Amino acid sequence: MRKTRSYKILAVLLFIVIGLSACFQSEVRPYSITDSKTYEASLFRQNCTICHGPEAEGKTLADGRVIPNLRQGDFKYRTDEQIYSHIADGGNGMMPFRKMLTPREINLLVALVQRDLRGQK
Repeated sequence: MRKTRSYKILAVLLFIVIGLSACFQSEVRPYSITDSKTYEASLFRQNCTICHGPEAEGKTLADGRVIPNLRQGDFKYRTDEQIYSHIADGGNGMMPFRKMLTPREINLLVALVQRDLRGQK
């Protein structure tokens, strides 16, 4: 009787441990531009995907030029102001978007990069 009770307690404890570990090991899915219904994701898909890729993962072109990954790596532009300026004014192979996007839309893209892609805010 005592052995059976010990096995039941052990089984309950094991069940609790497995259940708790499942709670703490939940997989965090990265932000998906493709799946997002936000306006800023739509802006990214319309203006940035052609070069940076559908999930901002970047790529290397046939001529060796590297289109940067906007999600990870050593970022050349780190602050909101630097990112805004680069989107608006272009440079380093990127075309300027100042005449195609409003300041609000550029700010939305800056927020998307910082908050959703880099997890900075």
